[in-house]
Amino acid sequence: MNNFKYRNPTKILFGKGQIENLPAEIPVNAKVLMLYGGGSIKKNGIYDQVKKALSGYEVVEFGGIPANPEYSVLLDALKVIKEEKITYLLAVGGGSVIDGTKFLSAAALYQGETPWDLLTNKKPVTEGLPFGTVLTLPATGSEMNSGSVITRAETQEKLAFGGPGLFPIFSVLDPEVIKSIPQRQLANGIADAFTHVMEQYMTYPIGALLQDRFAESIMQTLIEVAPAIMKDPSDYQAACNFMWSCTMALNGLIQQGVPGDWAIHSMGHELTAMYGIDHARTLAILAGNHYRYNFETKKEKLAQYAERVWNITEGTLEEKAHAGINKTDEFFKSLGIDIKLSDYTKDYSETGNIVSKRFTDRGWMGLGEHKLLAPADVQKIIEMSY
Repeated sequence: MNNFKYRNPTKILFGKGQIENLPAEIPVNAKVLMLYGGGSIKKNGIYDQVKKALSGYEVVEFGGIPANPEYSVLLDALKVIKEEKITYLLAVGGGSVIDGTKFLSAAALYQGETPWDLLTNKKPVTEGLPFGTVLTLPATGSEMNSGSVITRAETQEKLAFGGPGLFPIFSVLDPEVIKSIPQRQLANGIADAFTHVMEQYMTYPIGALLQDRFAESIMQTLIEVAPAIMKDPSDYQAACNFMWSCTMALNGLIQQGVPGDWAIHSMGHELTAMYGIDHARTLAILAGNHYRYNFETKKEKLAQYAERVWNITEGTLEEKAHAGINKTDEFFKSLGIDIKLSDYTKDYSETGNIVSKRFTDRGWMGLGEHKLLAPADVQKIIEMSY
């Protein structure tokens, strides 16, 4: 196992009715900017619950943060922060709203001229405006980590950044919000969380026995509760396990002491930036073929995954590894997710070449746990996924 340092300062308020405890978490003299997305929180009652809880505060609102948090929209919110002298941010939404809020947290204190530099300079953010979250869509784990992904439509870019200054102070996780989430978003959340675990797990054996079993238990739980949550989102026990699995998938715990891959995410972000495909669905498009392409370096963990997660005990190591990949594809399809790029766009023929050129231009010459996945390899994986 590799050396590691681990600290996660985010306080979690989990369960029914936790929104009413917001006043105990936000400083009494704070001027709050409440950020949200397309307005679904006004239909499902969450908006009213939050507003009631914040009745003793001076609250400014900013809605309309899109599903992929858009840089130009966030710049409008940044103006509000500065003009209104906001001292505290509250994200009420899913991963996109929370990611956007993290960007605003950093941008509010950024001394440079162009906030986009926060995403391109690759420097960890050590200080930000304090913020909390009320999670309305389990998927990304952004409610308990310090990472963020922002989209810039004018340049068709989708880039990640983060740092120790961007952990939420607290996050409210009320599983009752799940009952109002559409089927498509439920499927996305399950696939997103599942792939988050795979990116941290599906590398090579390093002797981190507990980390492996943490990861496997999250995947097993998602597989177990997926049919129940897709059938009946109001099933509170299934909702609890779904929500907590999504958080645990990317709160830093399972990545400690082990190598990470993250090439699937790097490639997937480009498909979203180019075609607007849901983030989770880009991961489903690429995952199986990424593992097929890198089979020789991943086959030991693939076989372990097949045995422990899917109970595949027959066959050689290679046969079990291939079966594990196929089970992954089948799982995504069982959620109603198409796993070919051509299912989403007719303009796919040059996608691999375009992404390869983008990675070359950025200097991304070696992705994956071994840093050996070159832009030419990325092109081949994407072309396998047409």
